[in-house]
Amino acid sequence: MIRDIVIIKDGLPLLSKNFAEIDSSNKTNKIFTQGDSLIMVSGFFTALNSFSDSFEDLGTISELKLSNNELKLSFLKDGSIPNLIYLATYDESSKAVNVLRTLRKIAQTFIRKYDINQILNWNGRRDYFKSFEDMLDFFVEEERKEHDGQFKERIIDLFKSVEDKINEESDFKILKKNLDEDITLPEYCTQIPKFSSTKKVNPKYYLTGDTSINVFYRINGRRSIGQITRELELNHEQVYNICKNLVKLGFINLQ
Repeated sequence: MIRDIVIIKDGLPLLSKNFAEIDSSNKTNKIFTQGDSLIMVSGFFTALNSFSDSFEDLGTISELKLSNNELKLSFLKDGSIPNLIYLATYDESSKAVNVLRTLRKIAQTFIRKYDINQILNWNGRRDYFKSFEDMLDFFVEEERKEHDGQFKERIIDLFKSVEDKINEESDFKILKKNLDEDITLPEYCTQIPKFSSTKKVNPKYYLTGDTSINVFYRINGRRSIGQITRELELNHEQVYNICKNLVKLGFINLQ
C-alpha cells in the first residue's frame, strides 16, 4: 500500500500525509512526513531531480528502493511548474506502475484545483493546501482497492487454473478407463439396437422392472449397447439380455 504522499515545491514540503496503518510509535513508518526529516527528504529529492536534469541522456529518476527498509519511493516531476515534485512511499503490496499512475492523477487534480499562480507564489505555509488532503485520501484508497481487486482476480485465476487442471486429469482418467474397457468389451457391445417400427410403444405394458424400461428409453438408433451400459452404469451382459428380449418382442433389431 501507499504509505506517504509528499508534494514538494522548491525543495520544501508543500503538502504531506502519512497513510501507514501501523502503530504511530514506530517513527520509521512516518520518517517522510514528520518535522526535520520531511524537510531533509524534500531537499534531497529536489537535488536528485536537479542532478538528473543536468544529464539529459540519463533520463529522469522515477523510483528508488531503501536497503534497510521495506519501502520503495516513486516520484513524479511536474513539467508545467518548475521544481514541483510528487513523491510517494509504498511497500511491496503495491505495484510501481500503479503508484506512478496514482501520482499522475494527484498531479493532474492538483493543477486543476489550484491556480498556477497560487502554487508559484506559495508562501511556504504547509496548511495553505491542506484542503487537498481529501483528494490524497481518495486516490490512495482508489489505489488500494485496485490492488485488492487485482489480488482477488489473481486468486480466482489461480483457483480456476487448478480447477481446469483437475478437470483435465479427471477427464483423462475417464477417457483412459473407457478406452481400457472398450479393449476388453464383448463383441456384442458394439451392436446398435434400432427400433424395427416407427409405431410408438409404451414399454410399461410389456416390460417389468425399471432397468428394462430405462434401457428401452436409451435406444435411439445411434447408441451402442456399450454406450447404453456406461450411461446407465449397468452390466454389459444385463443390457444385452434386455435387448435380446426386445428383439424377441419384435420391438428392435441389433445391427
